[in-house]
Order: sequence, then C-alpha cells, then structure tokens
Amino acid sequence: MTRYYLGIDGGGSNVRALIIDDMLNTVASVTHAQTANPSVVGRESAASVIRSAIRIALGRAKLSADQIHAVGLGIAGASAEHSADWLHETAHAALPHAHVAASSDIEIALVGAQAKRLGVIVLAGTGSAAYGVNTHGESVLVGGWGYLLGDEGGGFWLGLQALKHAAHDYDTRPASPSRLSQQVLESLKLSSGRGLIGYTYGTGKTDVRGIAELASLVLEACASGEPNAARIVEQAADALAELVRLTQKRLNMPHDPHGIAFAGGLLQNETPLSRRLCERLHLDYPPLPLHPPVMGAALLAKLTYEENKAC
Repeated sequence: MTRYYLGIDGGGSNVRALIIDDMLNTVASVTHAQTANPSVVGRESAASVIRSAIRIALGRAKLSADQIHAVGLGIAGASAEHSADWLHETAHAALPHAHVAASSDIEIALVGAQAKRLGVIVLAGTGSAAYGVNTHGESVLVGGWGYLLGDEGGGFWLGLQALKHAAHDYDTRPASPSRLSQQVLESLKLSSGRGLIGYTYGTGKTDVRGIAELASLVLEACASGEPNAARIVEQAADALAELVRLTQKRLNMPHDPHGIAFAGGLLQNETPLSRRLCERLHLDYPPLPLHPPVMGAALLAKLTYEENKAC
C-alpha cells in the first residue's frame, strides 16, 4: 500500500502544500496566496487558510483525508515550541487520522535543505536566526528575536544601519554626504537628511518591510565598492556567523561546512553578504538547499511517522 505524506509551509505571504508518496514523488502541489501567520491574521483565520490549502491539495491529488498518513507543518509565527496544540488541532480538523509533525518554519527549511533532520541552517530574510539539530536529535534556535530585540544581519537590521549612517552623515558632513547616504535619500524620495525623521517616526508605526527593503540597496552599493555599505555588510556577516557558532557550541557539534545550509532572501543567491558569510564559515560557495521548505515539511512528516511506527 502506498503511503502519502503532506507538508505545509506557511511563510509570511504564502502557504504552500505538498503531497508526496513513499518514493518522494510529488503527487500534488499548491500555493495559496495568503498568510497563515497567526500573529498577523489571528489563529482562526490562519487555521482556515491552512485547512483550505490541505483540501485543495487533496483534491488535486484525488486522495481522501484518510489516505494521508502524516502531515508536517512549519508555520511562521507558530513554532511548535509555543503553538504545538494549535498546530495539532488545525491539522486534525482536516486530516483526523494523520500523524502530525508540528514543527517551525526554520526547522522544515533545515530538513528540506539537508534532506534529513540534522545540521545547522542560518537564515537571513527580514530577520535572522540559526537553527541546529545534532546527532542525538537535540535542537536549538539561536536568534530570531525580532527587529526590536535582535535580528542582527537580517534585512531590517541592514536597512536600519543604512538609515543610521545617513543620519550620522548629515550631522557630520552635510555638504558632502557619502554615496550611500545619497542613495538612501533617493530611494525614500527625501529631499534632505532631516526627512529621515518623518519617514522613521511620522506614522507612529515602524515600516518594517520598507526598512528591510533597503537591504538590497546596501548590498548593491557594497558590490559597487561603496565603503560604508561594505562595512555594514561585514558586520552583518560577522553577526550571522556568530549565530552559527553559538548554535554549534550549544549542541556540542563540530564545525562541518557540509552540514551548514543557508536560507532567506539575503542568502539564497550569491550576494556580497552570502560571500562574506561563506568566508567566515570556511565554505567555498553558498550552499544550495536540496529541497524547498515545503518538501522539508513533507519529509519531516515521513521521518517522524516512520520513527513512531518503529517504536
């Protein structure tokens, strides 16, 4: 009898569902253009989006809910560490008889990247974090504190450093600001340095996405040789490398370049940041994931189902 496993990857703006069989063949794939982050839309709406993605995937696969042996879920804002009960309830409402592997978005990214639950993944998107699993199955998350408490090396942090540089620049040399400062003002359509105050505080709400988008400006400026942008990128690489080292230290893991994976928009392509991080981690090139996170969720479902069955 063929077994089927379903993976759910609930990112910041999309929900992806994937059904695979015993041989890891894709049976059905769905991308739902809605967020399932309960911190953004609330648990009731998030659960509805997840269950809708499951139903669509089952329809495309021409399978019934009873034919799914296990489901793995990694949802942004709903790590199993604090939301395991909700994840189980949400999955069981659509798949009442399936084994549930409640996870996190960064864990399924690791499993997808390595095709096993082992190693270290470092993520740099809007925020930053590292997650590792050792040979004993012990896991740890380092970073991931959000833009107010940490996330050094992530997109928001890079953008914020650019804003801080521009503000300092216009205090110390208003007649001859650096090229990076000029680019920041042009990007934000500001006519003077003092306009940064209105942009940053004017609405009473931090423009997290807008500031994070300045990260691409910093990386482009660094690539063109702008020294201030290069300094910011060097600091970001140092911060991300420290996340990896702390993860390895807390799990008593030896440094293994082959056991490291990159994730997040700032590291998944070759950029000045990914290259500098490779140098610090003794990697020849940015490691490419074997599979996307949604496959990681399905693989995690398969792995934990087989482990439970063996017990």
